[in-house]
Amino acid sequence: MTRKNIKKQCLLLIGSQYGDEGKGKFVDILSEGYDYIVRFQGGDNAGHSIVIGGKKYKLRLIPSGIFKKDKKVVIGHGVVVNPKTLLNEIEYLKQNGFSVKGRLFVADRAHVILDYHRQIDKYQEDLKGDQKVGTTLCGIGPCYSDKIQRVGIRIADLLNKKELENRIALSFKTKIDLLPKLGYKMSDAKKIAEEYYKIGLKIKPYISNTIDLLNDAYRAGKKILFEGAQGSFLDIDMGTYPYVTSSSTIAGVSSGSGISLTKVNDVLGIVKAYTSRVGEGPFVCEIFGPMAKKIRDAGGEYGTVTKRPRRIGWLDLVMLRYAVNVVGITEIALTLVDVLSGLKEIKVCIGYKYKGKTINEILPDNTEYAKCKPIYKTFKGWKEDISKIKRYADLPTNCKKYVEYISKVVETPIAFVSVGNDRTQTILKQTILK
Repeated sequence: MTRKNIKKQCLLLIGSQYGDEGKGKFVDILSEGYDYIVRFQGGDNAGHSIVIGGKKYKLRLIPSGIFKKDKKVVIGHGVVVNPKTLLNEIEYLKQNGFSVKGRLFVADRAHVILDYHRQIDKYQEDLKGDQKVGTTLCGIGPCYSDKIQRVGIRIADLLNKKELENRIALSFKTKIDLLPKLGYKMSDAKKIAEEYYKIGLKIKPYISNTIDLLNDAYRAGKKILFEGAQGSFLDIDMGTYPYVTSSSTIAGVSSGSGISLTKVNDVLGIVKAYTSRVGEGPFVCEIFGPMAKKIRDAGGEYGTVTKRPRRIGWLDLVMLRYAVNVVGITEIALTLVDVLSGLKEIKVCIGYKYKGKTINEILPDNTEYAKCKPIYKTFKGWKEDISKIKRYADLPTNCKKYVEYISKVVETPIAFVSVGNDRTQTILKQTILK
C-alpha cells in the first residue's frame, strides 16, 4: 500500500465485532498513506499486536502507527490515559529502536487513570458475582465514571500540583464510603498528587492541545487515520449492554478527537473471518469443544492484555449487517482467513431462530438475545495453505466463495483479505478509497 493509493483525507478504521479483529495490523499497513494516526477512545484495555519482519510488538495505549518512523501519533482527549502505562510503552518503544520524540502527542484534555481507579474496578467487578462483565480491571470504567461525574483528573492537571491535589480530594469526597474498603484515607490525596505530579513532569514533553493540532493539520492538507479501539459490539450505547466497554467505540471519533464527523470520508471495518469474544455476555454463534480449540490455537486467540483464552464462534452476518448500518462501514478488511484453512466445513450465521420465528436483528434484552439460535449456511472448506498467497485470484475457489458471499450479504465491498499476521501477508482485493 503506497501513498498514491490513498485518496481520502480522513479515514476511520474500526473493529466490527467484539474486538481483537486485527485492527493494529491494518493501522500499520494503512499508516503509510497518512500523516497522523489518532486514538480517540478507550484506554490501555485495548491490545494491539503488530508483526514486523517476524517479530511481534504489542501496544495497549500508543497508536500502532508509531512503528512508521515518519508518522505522528495522537492520543486524543476521548482516551482515558494511565500515565504509568504510557511511560512504560515509551520506554518499550525506545528499547526496540522506535523513537517517539516529536511524534507522540497526548491530549491535555484527556482524563487520567490513577491507581485507585484500578482498585475500584476490581472491587466493583467482585461485587457483581455471577453478573460480572469480564472487565480487564484496568480502571477504565471508574475513570470514565469520574469524568461523567465531573470529578475527574485531566492530563493538564498533572502539571499543577495544587490543582491536582484539589481534584483528587474532590474525587475522594465522592467515594468517602468506599475509600476505607480500598485502604485509602482522605489525607492520602496529597501523597497521590505528589506521585502523579512527578509523573506529569516526565510526560510533559508529549502533552499537547491536540484539538488545534489536528484541525491545523487538516487545514494544511495532512491525512489523518483514526484508530478505533475495541469493537462495535462493545460500544456503550449500541453494543450488548452491560457487557460492553465504557466508551463509544462507534461515535467517539468526533467527541474524542475534536475533528468533525463531516471531515471523515470513509470507514474501513475490520472483520475477523470467524468471531471471538473476551469476557461475559451473549454470544449466539459460540462454539465449544475440539473445533473451538482448533480455531483458538490456530488464531492465537488469547487476550493481548488479559492473556485469557477468547471465546470462539462462527462468523455472524446478522451482527455484521448491524455494524455496517450503525457505523457506516464503506469497505471491509477480512482478517485471519488463513486460520480457517484445513477445515472440512465452515459455517456462517445468516439469521436467528427466536421463539419459533426467523429474525435478523440484535435484541436489546440480553437474556432474550441469548435465547436466539443461529441459522447457518455451510461452506466447503479448503485444504491449501494460503499464508503465502499474494493475489486474490490465486486463493482456493472455496475460499473465494466464502469471501464473496460475505460481501454480497452485507452489501459492502471487501478491500483486503488477510492471510497471516505479518503486514506482508495481506491481499489487496480491490482498490479502496477512490
